[in-house]
Amino acid sequence: MTSDLYPYLLDPLITPAIWGGHALVRQYGKTGDPNAAIGESWECWETDRVRNGSMAGLSVADLRAKLGMQLLGDGDPSRPFPILTKFIDAREALSVQVHPDDAYAQRVEHQPNGKTECWLVLAADPGAELVLGWTHDTTRTEYVTRVENGTLGEILRRVPVKEGDAFYLPSGTLHAIGKGIVVYETQQASDLTYRIFDWNRLGTDGKPRELHVAKAADVLNYHQGRAAQLTTIAYHFDGMDRTALIADKHFIVERIHASAEPATLPTYNRPIICTALARPLHLHCDGGDADLAPYQTALVPAGASYVQVQADHGDAPFMCVTPPVDARTLPVRLLAAGIAEDRIDTFMAQFA
Repeated sequence: MTSDLYPYLLDPLITPAIWGGHALVRQYGKTGDPNAAIGESWECWETDRVRNGSMAGLSVADLRAKLGMQLLGDGDPSRPFPILTKFIDAREALSVQVHPDDAYAQRVEHQPNGKTECWLVLAADPGAELVLGWTHDTTRTEYVTRVENGTLGEILRRVPVKEGDAFYLPSGTLHAIGKGIVVYETQQASDLTYRIFDWNRLGTDGKPRELHVAKAADVLNYHQGRAAQLTTIAYHFDGMDRTALIADKHFIVERIHASAEPATLPTYNRPIICTALARPLHLHCDGGDADLAPYQTALVPAGASYVQVQADHGDAPFMCVTPPVDARTLPVRLLAAGIAEDRIDTFMAQFA
């Protein structure tokens, strides 16, 4: 254990977008013009730089090169950090889009992975909705024809959302975040996005943004959409109230409640991304401490062995994201917490 292994406060990448709003700066504490259209805050990403301690100024990519297994556990330090987390403010609807799987990304785009992602809805205007898949089983032929004749909107499946809903979007899922929604997104570290329809908007250059109709046709799941808000599991473990949100081969996502009494999260030789929500959070490792302001993110290296979490006062919910140790990591924890096996099986089946 060295003093280089501590919670790294990350300086997020702030990205403007024609569909973005003002909430990330005005309500979520991000740095930027409060009157600009800001779409995303990339909380844990390759170019994000450390703000505190002996590693201050280094990017996540630099940490990979310097620390290797001490950062990633048994992850490959030659590849980008495997998980990207974001806040997204959709003041207007995002484009209708799809992401490729790993095989297509490697074969066609020559990138290491595609993009499976998930969302936790942090805020939603009344009547807000997502596009999630098709209203019926369709085909590549019907899809291309409807893009050409302008009727694609007739077969887009719309799902109402509210604060607290969680959604899982494996690669190949047709989707769009609707207007008036703020989400916390966890995804594979990829920015491969194939736009299908952009609501006839013009980009900042006054021209329509590029569409990727042919590539989207290659990767779309053409079955009727059935995705809905996930069934989650609330449980108590290691002294904290937790909600299991997502558990697939790419990431485990939980919302955990810290209290004034310190509690410990083992790393299990995996890095942990901790993002405070509405209240500040104190993190402690043997190598050092970090204080998270509301909606701020820290990356805990795998080699730190553990991170102790504590609320400054009262209850402090935070997001906890980590690569899974193996497919049974979360089910074993749920079972130890007294959750019935049939409930665990039902939960896990959502990610099969």
